[in-house]
Amino acid sequence: MSNGSLRVRLFAAGELVPPTAVFDAVSSQTADIAHTASFFWQGKIPAAAFFTAIPFGMRPLEHQAWLRHSDGEKLWNHIYAPFNLIALSAGNTGMGMGGWFRKPIKNHDDLLGLTYRMPGIGGEIFRQLGANVVQIPPGEIFGALANGTIDGTEFLGPWSDMGFGFFKYAPYYAYPGFHEPNGTSELLINQSLWNSLSQSHQNIIREAALLADTESLSSLSWNNAHALNTLKNKHNVSLFPFPQEILSKAHDLALQILDQKASQDQTFKKVWDSYQRALINFSQWSRVSERDFLLIRDSRL
Repeated sequence: MSNGSLRVRLFAAGELVPPTAVFDAVSSQTADIAHTASFFWQGKIPAAAFFTAIPFGMRPLEHQAWLRHSDGEKLWNHIYAPFNLIALSAGNTGMGMGGWFRKPIKNHDDLLGLTYRMPGIGGEIFRQLGANVVQIPPGEIFGALANGTIDGTEFLGPWSDMGFGFFKYAPYYAYPGFHEPNGTSELLINQSLWNSLSQSHQNIIREAALLADTESLSSLSWNNAHALNTLKNKHNVSLFPFPQEILSKAHDLALQILDQKASQDQTFKKVWDSYQRALINFSQWSRVSERDFLLIRDSRL
């Protein structure tokens, strides 16, 4: 789009800095930009989780609407400003799956003591449900499963998960991915660099990020559907739903955790209040526009 006037030198994850160090790298301008996910930074900025995914929260189109047509993006950049950063949504992995397990989870007791890889607030929920929750960078998950360091993991959806080969050591695949109903990726940009760019180059970056949102979501939606069939029919993966008792407890815990964080952090509260207002509006619309329609449509297929 820039006709060669704007060039990006690309480094793979871990090549320039460790994957979980990209926030600080862009903040200090060791790197100018990075492609990552905001919920990795919730230890530093608790409210950052809202800009990737919240358990039982917004779905992809709802999240995009909140960012672009409400105050979501403004709040995002407000919490990053002290770190000399701005962020744009630049990709979306869609609705996640519940994760991979060595054996099916039939009741709450099956989670007790289970070593499970999950980041974000979803990880906090599983910890309070009794699991031993660990955080492992994506590139190290397969090895941890293979050597028995972990008993299970979540990642994204069928297409990417199949590519990693998680099914080879954990053939039971849970749904729904209540912890990650959306998967917004972020383009982190050093604020000083951004301010030095021309308006034209800023616009090009914004449009490229928007295209990444659209292309990734449509691509993953298509390929996830095909990959799920392959996992079931070729690799003998067993799909199973999380028991209702786990979903109910998880939902209660999600609200408790979010409200507790809001009571301790005014910035978190400000973002949570905005997010909740949007979620109420979306839930009213989805109830009449999609829920019953999908129940009927999919029952005939």
